[in-house]
Amino acid sequence: MWPPALRGLLAALLALAMTAPAAAAGRPIRHEDVWLMKRLGAPALSPDGRRAVFTATEPAYDRKDQTAGLWLVATDGSAPPRRLTWTKGTESGVTWSEDGTRLAFSTKRDGDGDEQIYVLDLAVGGEAQRITSAALGARTPRFSPDGRSIAFVADVWPGATDDADNRRLAKERADRKYSVRAYDGFPVRSWDKWLDERQPHLFVQPAIPGAAARDLLAGSALVAAAGYGGRREDDGVGLDPVWAPDGRGLVFVASIDHDVAARAFTSTQLWYVATDGGEPLRLTPGEDSWTTPRFAADGHTLYAEHARRSAHVYATTRVAALAYGGGRGLPAGPVEDLTATIDRSVTSWGVAPNGSVYFLAEDAGLEKLFVAARGAPARPLAPSTTSGVYSGLAVAARSARPVLVARWESAVHPPEIVRLEAGGGHATLTQFNVERSAGLDLQPLEHFWFTSALGRPIHSMLVRPAGFDPKRKYPLFVVMHGGPATMWRDQWVIRWNYHLLARSGYVVLLTDYSGSTGYGEAFAQAIEHDPLKGPADEINAAADEAIRRYAYIDGTRQCAGGASYGGHLANWMQASTTRYRCLVSHAGLIDLEAQWGTSDAVYHREVMVGGPPWGGDPLWRAQSPIEYAAQFHTPVLLSVGERDFRVPLNNTLEYWTALKRQQVPSRLLVFPEANHWILRGEDSRYFYQEVASWLDKYLGPGG
Repeated sequence: MWPPALRGLLAALLALAMTAPAAAAGRPIRHEDVWLMKRLGAPALSPDGRRAVFTATEPAYDRKDQTAGLWLVATDGSAPPRRLTWTKGTESGVTWSEDGTRLAFSTKRDGDGDEQIYVLDLAVGGEAQRITSAALGARTPRFSPDGRSIAFVADVWPGATDDADNRRLAKERADRKYSVRAYDGFPVRSWDKWLDERQPHLFVQPAIPGAAARDLLAGSALVAAAGYGGRREDDGVGLDPVWAPDGRGLVFVASIDHDVAARAFTSTQLWYVATDGGEPLRLTPGEDSWTTPRFAADGHTLYAEHARRSAHVYATTRVAALAYGGGRGLPAGPVEDLTATIDRSVTSWGVAPNGSVYFLAEDAGLEKLFVAARGAPARPLAPSTTSGVYSGLAVAARSARPVLVARWESAVHPPEIVRLEAGGGHATLTQFNVERSAGLDLQPLEHFWFTSALGRPIHSMLVRPAGFDPKRKYPLFVVMHGGPATMWRDQWVIRWNYHLLARSGYVVLLTDYSGSTGYGEAFAQAIEHDPLKGPADEINAAADEAIRRYAYIDGTRQCAGGASYGGHLANWMQASTTRYRCLVSHAGLIDLEAQWGTSDAVYHREVMVGGPPWGGDPLWRAQSPIEYAAQFHTPVLLSVGERDFRVPLNNTLEYWTALKRQQVPSRLLVFPEANHWILRGEDSRYFYQEVASWLDKYLGPGG
């Protein structure tokens, strides 16, 4: 109980607060507030769950002024985080030794030609030591169970038998007097890079500086296969290695059908390779895809992400459990998909010591925590999350009770590291962005649903501008997400920050159309054979619903915009409706056939339509915006990255030519150093200024 005097003082202060004038509202958000917020990486937990390590980047408009470092925080919140490293480049792939005394990570420091593996001894302190000297760089370190060895992934030139051979082959290519890219296979590009012959291999070496590394895959039939490759993501190729419990080998991920990517969906399988050599053993049969293997504490159960073979453009990713045969293969028996009852794709997950799988999954604009166990249906953890998203979940492997940490953020709260409670909710462990965001007027998102003309429930979120007054009238900016297999999230966004778009006095509408994730597998697949029209109709209907529900929206003043698939939709709006006063299109296709033939990923595009362009399906023309160029009239702001291979520059140039031919008011922005996204700080600031000016020009003063 509080002392009587203190109770009286508190009561007086409370009464004063209730009668005092309301505090001044925060100021509108600026680009610096978005760009300069600290950016936190996914946490990595010590095996006992007592500490978490994560990266924190301090961005700058000039990249040479950017700094980054590793930070350590106690998961019980008993002490503030402390910094471990100071670097220009970000550390990645951070992992703990089994005894919790050392960290390994990849980074590029002064004197490194490429990223290498470094080890930091927390017990001794001091600087991290470089462990590897791989010719083409090293990534994804993994300590062996006894801590004496370290495994990592490195690229090699085909035919190289060791690192010296790899250096020789690299020099031969550098010394060529001609310059050419020659290909026999597909694909030839990825994201913003031309591909070459390099392959990802798995290496093991003693965990001491300068020790010789052994290539476990060199000379194997696996890497000689025409379709060999790793798990390809936008940021590179991975093998997802994990040590077997006995320390005698590693389980990893690899593909052997990568060469069919132009005509079929590819898959990745789980493999085992012994540290003393031998041909890798395939563990998973069939054509399902497997990634990110992990072992249970008992050493007899192998968990992995599992996506069943599907003829559709989207398949739900689940966590499956399999019996492990100690490097002799997996015993015959059914695969147990532990998360299937949720009908949501797993985004990140971990295995607790008792075998329970804790995982995150998207759900209607949020990302929530669930738990699954063998023999029982997966379930959400209560109380249910009502705002924000968790990401980068880590689960302690050897704690006495479940310890879970993750990032948490929302549209009004920049990211922080949190400890999740097994019963729901979280405790915040860091305060990196609290001070900078505290003075901002950030209106919380409002969710609403309606039923589409096809009977589908459609979810939207509404963003109000700073200084919002419900008695005023605001123009509407309809922003369409990319993908399409993603969703709008109640999240702190850099590339299309909701509040920065609303800053000039606009209400922003975010709709998850058919094809979005977070609503079940069938909803994500519903976009097939209706690649643009159906989603656009749902977005327009959502705008009508918002105008009907919210009297402060001025339905006579609307613009729409988006990037990537959202840019595709913006271009379809140009072709199909007159409702918008202006459009904003970044990295959007204008010609379905041109996008199919020039993008770095193609097969899913013909599945979306129903066959290749020469198959006679009328959709190739019926839902290709360029076919309607004669009726283009809506002013459009076009932008594209010159290094974009996902939606190549030719689409934007074709659209620009048609706009000029039809004398449509338009403006073109080409960012020479950008890929699919605008990543440089000053480029980003200029882009937001251009968008704001474009909206102001056609919608008039906001509010």
